[in-house]
Amino acid sequence: MCLRAKTATKRHELWEVAYTEVWTAVHKRRSKITDVGVRRRAELYYQQLDGLRPLHQQARRELLAESRKHNATKLLRQIPSIGPIRAVLLLALIQTPHRFRTKRQLWAYSGLALETRNSGEYCMVRGQLKRSKKVVAIRGLNKNHNHDLKNIFKGAAIRAAAVTGPFQQFYEALVAKGMKPPMARLTLARKIAAITLTIWKKGVCFDAEHLKPQAA
Repeated sequence: MCLRAKTATKRHELWEVAYTEVWTAVHKRRSKITDVGVRRRAELYYQQLDGLRPLHQQARRELLAESRKHNATKLLRQIPSIGPIRAVLLLALIQTPHRFRTKRQLWAYSGLALETRNSGEYCMVRGQLKRSKKVVAIRGLNKNHNHDLKNIFKGAAIRAAAVTGPFQQFYEALVAKGMKPPMARLTLARKIAAITLTIWKKGVCFDAEHLKPQAA
């Protein structure tokens, strides 16, 4: 059995254990419900959840089977923290990387672009109109974006920051320089998005050199 198959099998076993532990706790909590009506409603809700489990597994299998038909998923899966599900979702949501000319366009579409506001960009000085020297204020991330795509890159950044690898080193270096962890994760998410666009467009393999500022 290849290493990838062993890893997938182990991950599935761990998921099964976690699922069993969660549902054991849920059923124990349900058994403590004394009101008959509330207990019956809870049982019906739990039956619905139990019925959704095989549908979820079937949808996952079909989604992965469809992803194998596209070469782009193999490129995207080389990126740390971009697994098979995130890769196929990126393929479905973006469809083609050539719709984005630059990484900043992808950041804006993914909700990772910084919004700035500047009132009074120009001012009158001795009767002449001149550009103001006031610092541009950052108002947060852009709100008009694809929420599913943002969740993918944010989830990938959270995962990458917690797992040993080049992305974790990049994240820890940012924190060591004094950057707050939330901002460091945002920077990492933007970096992952930029690398995704580069690798997908050029059809190249992932290289840690992509983490250098000039490569992102």
